[in-house]
Amino acid sequence: MSDSTKTPRSDGQATLEALLAEDRAFPPPPKFAAEANVSDPAIYQRAADDLEGFWADQARKLDWFEPWQTVLEWNLPFAKWFVGGKLNVSYNCLDRHVKAGQGDRVAFYWEGEPGDRKTITYAQLLDDVQRCANALKELGVRRGDRVTIYMPMIPELPTAMLACARIGAPHNVVFGGFSADALADRIDDSQSKIVITADGGFRRGKAAALKPQVDEAVARTGIVDTVIVARRTGEPVNMVDGRDLWWDDIVPRQAADCPPEAMDSEDMLYLLYTSGTTAKPKGILHTTGGYLTGMATTHRDVFDIKDDDIYWAAADIGWVTGHSYIVYGPLANGATGLMYEGTPDYPDPGRWWEIIERYKVTILYCAPTAIRAHMKWGPQYAARHDLSSLRLLGTVGEPINPEAWMWYHDHIGHGRCPIVDTWWQTETGMIMITPLPGITTTKPGSATKPFPGVDADIVDADGHSVPLGKAGYLVLRKPWPAMLRGIYGDPERYQATYWSRFPGAYFPGDGAKRDEDGDYWLMGRVDDVMNVSGHRLSTTEIESALVSDPRVAEAAVVGRPDELTGEAIFSFVILKSGVETTPALGEELRAHVAHKIGAIARPKTVMFTPDLPKTRSGKIMRRLLRDIASGRQLGDTTTLADAGVVETIREASAKSADEE
Repeated sequence: MSDSTKTPRSDGQATLEALLAEDRAFPPPPKFAAEANVSDPAIYQRAADDLEGFWADQARKLDWFEPWQTVLEWNLPFAKWFVGGKLNVSYNCLDRHVKAGQGDRVAFYWEGEPGDRKTITYAQLLDDVQRCANALKELGVRRGDRVTIYMPMIPELPTAMLACARIGAPHNVVFGGFSADALADRIDDSQSKIVITADGGFRRGKAAALKPQVDEAVARTGIVDTVIVARRTGEPVNMVDGRDLWWDDIVPRQAADCPPEAMDSEDMLYLLYTSGTTAKPKGILHTTGGYLTGMATTHRDVFDIKDDDIYWAAADIGWVTGHSYIVYGPLANGATGLMYEGTPDYPDPGRWWEIIERYKVTILYCAPTAIRAHMKWGPQYAARHDLSSLRLLGTVGEPINPEAWMWYHDHIGHGRCPIVDTWWQTETGMIMITPLPGITTTKPGSATKPFPGVDADIVDADGHSVPLGKAGYLVLRKPWPAMLRGIYGDPERYQATYWSRFPGAYFPGDGAKRDEDGDYWLMGRVDDVMNVSGHRLSTTEIESALVSDPRVAEAAVVGRPDELTGEAIFSFVILKSGVETTPALGEELRAHVAHKIGAIARPKTVMFTPDLPKTRSGKIMRRLLRDIASGRQLGDTTTLADAGVVETIREASAKSADEE
């Protein structure tokens, strides 16, 4: 992609053209609104009028060992929240609920992919965490030491995280699908001397080993003294004498009594690495008091959490969604959560719906890519199960196409469940733009409004606010409690990456539009914008237009160099089950896009594919699709969920080019 699509123009014009219109709207169901945690729209103005006062009120809902002296110190771009206050995240997530008589409440229902199950109460989790914390202390882990965790979705993962938080040792969770090289990079950058892992996990019915990747990574780094290994699959693994220990040999024998460290509000809680544009991953640094305040507040208000809810964030804890909305937010609120180890289509595409029926799940939070996968498989799987327990649905990870939103609304929520379409990032730590389900009229595909206490705007290339109905760059103008405190060990990179493009504002790298009602519509990464005959077009809008055809399950759009137009629109399309490709279908879809949003957005090429290259978190890797469309050598594929998909698409693309 040309440099002009990556760098905003400085001509005062909006960077994107807002073409797709959506006129469907869904007010909150009256009964839901009457019982909602947030029912007064005045909350937005109150938060805007007194930002610090609003967040201080939220922070007081946590238990603090010592009060703060200053709510916010803002030395752009560096923020400190609740300065001088002391607390412990593990204590707030566990001890205070047990002391309040809630020890028998279920913290997690856990289901393994093979069908094994556990029920873990708050009292049991507290005991397990204290034992794990004492094991870490026995191994010499002290306050401030970094601990790398590389595990599948098993109960030992949140246990290890909370144990680290208890003793003040920042954790560095690495997603279990990452390669040994990626793991080694993260161990090196965080300077972790201890790794907690497992023999493996289960994925699509097979045991997937983790320990060999750990052995390779540890050999490459040369700084790890100890590896703790939890048993999950029972497959044989190599254990290195003097370095490797079985979890079962060191954790259960510890005392279930480990006093929590009184941590400063600004002490590091964890590092979480995101892929950078350079080879060096970015270690996103989150601290203690502000982060937990943001988690507890957004989890309680966005998901309208009640005491009897069964809440399921269908993500992996290795990503920020899992940190924030499987572990810390829900446990801070004393909620009952669900953890599932496996994939949504094992042993068949009805697995999620079977789980919801079994546990009577009331809230489901998942990625649009998962919803589109279910669209492809068909609604018949959900129809076989009783989903009447659901009362709220949510989406996270990327903009959701309006038709996928409607499918979710109709086939999963059966028209009765509000949908909270949330925008946020690893860097923001917490949900930033979202409906509040008791007061917001939702629109398919729109994240609606910034959360109270979040100051967002959409600007043109010169940093000026765009009018309603226009598109531009999303920015955040004021600090928020859960914001990253920097890139670990590299403050200059932090400033250059997030704060240099628009002086005084945080730029997350996303385009957005604001409709006539002031509602926000996320339009994807500005790096993915296509420049077609001088028009700067969002991939998200064209993908949404394609998916609005009832035969299409999912689509990805990229720009391909074109001598005439600069870039031409190349679309990769996945059809729903049972739909056959015909010579006419591609032309029908091209015409459909032109009808929906205009001739300028008509794809030049429509290629049908059985799948798309995605990361393990479900994000489409458009970078690789651009390489395929342009016939270039492929870039890095190490984070792909299925590397074979790329070769399948490349072969189809080469065949398509020959036919052209």
